[in-house]
Amino acid sequence: MPALQKTMPNHYNFDQVIQFLATKGKQIYGPHFRIHVEDYEILFQLAVYFLKDKDQLKRLSLSPHKGILLTGPIGSGKTSLMNLCRFLQPEHQRFLVKPCRDISFEFQEHGYAAIHRYGKDSFQLIKGSVITKTYCFDDLGTENTLKHYGNECNVMAEILLTRYDLFVTQKLKTHITTNLNSQELENLYGNRVRSRLREMFNLIAFDKDTMDKRK
Repeated sequence: MPALQKTMPNHYNFDQVIQFLATKGKQIYGPHFRIHVEDYEILFQLAVYFLKDKDQLKRLSLSPHKGILLTGPIGSGKTSLMNLCRFLQPEHQRFLVKPCRDISFEFQEHGYAAIHRYGKDSFQLIKGSVITKTYCFDDLGTENTLKHYGNECNVMAEILLTRYDLFVTQKLKTHITTNLNSQELENLYGNRVRSRLREMFNLIAFDKDTMDKRK
């Protein structure tokens, strides 16, 4: 990993980005929220990606055409950082954060319509313009395999495979947070999904010894 540079040379100063996100974090999560210095390198990569800093994207080997797969231990702050990074984007481009557990319950209630909601229904025609919904599926691997009228389905596997097809044909992006490593993802979703994840995502990983910030 290249050494962290504090200045983003195109348009943004990293210190200002940190200050902006820290302020936004306090608004959302309360006055106790803070960004930890040990997370700066992770946040720098995320900021470079969402602010589309071409020079730094190239330096960090991040593809602007892929989504983000953010991995790390429980309590490392994956969800809060991704939620904050939404505010680095123009409002009409902001992705939606959706817990995977909620999606599994949607399948239990609504069946395969829930899969379509996060697949082909990610494209909507509104007033003559195609509006794309980009999702961040939060805590991949924590969802349950539930049944709908007796039909069991690995819901997130189906959604990811569908979104992979749309990534290839329509350049649809997806973001993910997870506590799982690559082998655990393969065990849960199969080799086919793991292979697709490599193509769809830039991997950004917290150190496995990152402290639990919720304690």
